Amino acid sequence: MTAAPTDRRRRLGSLEGLLLSLIALAVSAGAVSAFVTRHVDLRTAATVFCGVFVQALPFLVLGVVLSGLIAAYVSAERLARWLPRRPSAAVLVAGLGGAALPGCECGSVPVARRLFGPGSTGAAALTFMLSAPAINPVVLVATAVAFPGQPAMVAARCVASLATAVVMGLLWARFGRGEWVTRKLPDPPAGDASRWAVFSAAARHDFLQAASFLVLGALAAAALRVLVPAWVFDHLAGNLLVGVLVMALLAVVLALCSEADAFVAASLTMLPLVPKLVFLVVGPAIDVKLAAMQAGMFGRPFALRFGSTTFVVATVTATLVGSVMLT
Repeated sequence: MTAAPTDRRRRLGSLEGLLLSLIALAVSAGAVSAFVTRHVDLRTAATVFCGVFVQALPFLVLGVVLSGLIAAYVSAERLARWLPRRPSAAVLVAGLGGAALPGCECGSVPVARRLFGPGSTGAAALTFMLSAPAINPVVLVATAVAFPGQPAMVAARCVASLATAVVMGLLWARFGRGEWVTRKLPDPPAGDASRWAVFSAAARHDFLQAASFLVLGALAAAALRVLVPAWVFDHLAGNLLVGVLVMALLAVVLALCSEADAFVAASLTMLPLVPKLVFLVVGPAIDVKLAAMQAGMFGRPFALRFGSTTFVVATVTATLVGSVMLT
């Protein structure tokens, strides 16, 4: 008897789906362009979407490449050995260390889970999780490009994000409980995997995750520009508290990549700088995708307590820093 033929067909993955989508858009570009130009609102929305996406894409790619290099060449165990033993010093070092290790917030959660341990190690790991995606060079340069001629916005974002991370680390060192972490460590990658395999897997994962949220964020920015009446933004601009709360909640819902969120915030030209700063500080610290990842990596009891506290601390810190540095 002859053996049954092996089914070599493979399901399309997310990368293949992205490529097919880009090809379909390229083929239909003429028809889409003709349709859009006949409608003023669609033309405005398309301009906003393209402006946000095209400006943000180079920084997203750079951040993904650096994140992949870190995954391939920097071990979590080595980072843990560099931490001081005192909780306050470990938290401060971990917060500042986030500036030297660029990457997406999606990658900082599993790294923090591998670093997490009792005492100062746990507090430092959580501080790093919040600071790395918010104050790294790629994010700060992207913010400077999105807000040209406004260096105070870059400085305010760095100060407010670092302060949020340090405060949360100190709060965990003082009030955190190990029993809130109910999830075990994820399985480590195969020991015989080459550095190139680790790099390509990390970079591919981060790019697909971040690019998808960038598209959603650009679409949301375009929709806000066209669908929301001007008087709504006038009301937000005239009421600081309402503007801060709305932008904080919007950051949680949109779940943008930290390497691209500045371009979305800058596109909302009708809002003052303080609510925009709140958007940029809250988003990398806590959003819907981060809450889900934290629940999966640390457990639901941890995610509920840590996520809600982070939202309050980030919102208050950004508002105070923005009121001092941007007004």
